[in-house]
Amino acid sequence: MERTVKKIAQVYYYIYTATILTTIVGYMTTMDNYDPIPMNNPLGIALKSIIILYTIISIPLALAGFHRQTKKWRAIEDERQKFKAYQKGATIRLLLVGIGLIASIIVFFLLRTDISLIYCAGISAIVLLFFCKPTEGKMINDLKIEE
Repeated sequence: MERTVKKIAQVYYYIYTATILTTIVGYMTTMDNYDPIPMNNPLGIALKSIIILYTIISIPLALAGFHRQTKKWRAIEDERQKFKAYQKGATIRLLLVGIGLIASIIVFFLLRTDISLIYCAGISAIVLLFFCKPTEGKMINDLKIEE
């Protein structure tokens, strides 16, 4: 079980590392004389809309889908197989939310004038921090493991 949590935690910290690197690179590349995509430009509107829709759809889908799957994983008798399924599901949940986080930051630096993308990134980061952070306690609770 400890090994499973460590593998999920790796993905979790990779996402946050990618977020920090994306923010630094985005800031450094747009710091001097950068002409952002105009917000009223059809490309800007499309990018913003895609990111907002992705965030609105992916977060509930990831959380609810993971919750439904944990009910199925509880029934698995073999602990090794149960932990493997849990690890795969938790990784998919992290990736679904993490993609929204990183994409919002990228598009924010492309547009540079729209604060709603920072809100999308903030929502995704909070969801990752509070609902997706891997711990042994959450795994025990999710899978109803008796020790």
